[in-house]
Amino acid sequence: MQQDNIISWVLGGIGAVTLTLSSWGLAQGLEPFASWFYAFAWWSYILIIDCLIYRIKGRSLLVNRFGEFLALLPASVTCWLIFEAVNLVLGNWHYQGLPPSWWQRWPGYLISYATVFPGLFQTAEALGALGLFRGVRGRPRSLGSGWYTPFFLLGIFCLVWPLIMPRYGFPLIWLAFIFLLEPFCHLGGGKSLVAAWVRGERREIMLLLSAGLVCGILWELWNYWSVSKWVYTIPFFNWGRVFEMPLLGYLGFPPFAVECAVMYNFIQVLRAKVLLTLKARRLWRLGQAGFWVIMLWALDTWTVISYRGPC
Repeated sequence: MQQDNIISWVLGGIGAVTLTLSSWGLAQGLEPFASWFYAFAWWSYILIIDCLIYRIKGRSLLVNRFGEFLALLPASVTCWLIFEAVNLVLGNWHYQGLPPSWWQRWPGYLISYATVFPGLFQTAEALGALGLFRGVRGRPRSLGSGWYTPFFLLGIFCLVWPLIMPRYGFPLIWLAFIFLLEPFCHLGGGKSLVAAWVRGERREIMLLLSAGLVCGILWELWNYWSVSKWVYTIPFFNWGRVFEMPLLGYLGFPPFAVECAVMYNFIQVLRAKVLLTLKARRLWRLGQAGFWVIMLWALDTWTVISYRGPC
């Protein structure tokens, strides 16, 4: 216990020092802090919030569940790259001011995308540890399997319609994987947010929604000041910007957090029910790596709109 306490303080201290140093470097225009401030800030935040959680609960992701933390990272990259793939059609965001060399950009993409799941889930855990929505419950109800087909069909619609009519359907992508994958999570015996809701357990979903908004504000805040950043071009709602994001765009962050939780729960079901052999796990990792390479190339080709001069 004493060793865990020391580890937690060390990790939190590293996070605080890194955030302070990178903020100073950004203000001075020093590299690599100016270009990679977003990544520095998010990894610092993950260390700091983990320390906060440990201080409150006496256990945390990095200190006591490090294997789970490691599993989150590739899942985070893969799932975010799915949204990047959809954005190749939607064109809702683009990257600018990126390093000119691929060997700098590609690790930067992966390091940044790996923060999505840990950042969201640790924020939700921290909000819960602080007592938010404590005691919030609903009336328990019975749950059969009749909701599987309507959910799945609605998920297909929310995924396909933005691809067919991106100008009008783009907001639906932030709901698509909730409806598409949640039936498989429940059917596979995995963690199911629908099942929890029906049992009257409202707190986890409320915490995820809140964490999505908190992280959304931090995403936009830290992106805004970074030299390498994303910018938005959103139909109809491309006005009233807070940082780079149009004001109404912040409504997408809460359901996105729930969507990320469902996607990760689905991956957990795959690991438990499908990826049972060494060969299957190797094929899964090979497929992930291939998808990453294709998508990083696609980002460079279609999503990046400007590069900065040589470092």
